[in-house]
Amino acid sequence: MNRRPALAGFLALTLGLTSAGCSSESEPELKVVDAFMPQPVSDMAAGFLVVQNSGGAADRLTSVTSPLSDDVTIHETKNQKMREVSSFEVPANGELELERGGNHIMFMKLKQKPKQGETVSVELHFEKADPIKVDLSVKEPTHNPKKQ
Repeated sequence: MNRRPALAGFLALTLGLTSAGCSSESEPELKVVDAFMPQPVSDMAAGFLVVQNSGGAADRLTSVTSPLSDDVTIHETKNQKMREVSSFEVPANGELELERGGNHIMFMKLKQKPKQGETVSVELHFEKADPIKVDLSVKEPTHNPKKQ
């Protein structure tokens, strides 16, 4: 009786299960914190938040949707100039920070103007991870957590 085929099969199965168990380390694990929107003073608004990734793989924020507007885009700010981009990287074991004066979410042609104390629902869409629903707290128009 030859035990080598049985041993080879056992080893292949064991190694396969081991590598499958490690795959979660190479997936993004996303969480959103510090989400807010300054109260809009016109028919457009900006949204800010931090996407934290505790996973071992990077991801990309590719779009944002919201019932507040049919025209929601993501923008980067470089050299005090704002431009629309197709995505933002969320680094492995890092974070994507959307902040005043920097990268942000832009809402155009608002369907209504949310007031301070209300919340605005958004859904963040990623290249790899499932969408994340977030409520942005509407703050006073000058709110800037970095300057408090």
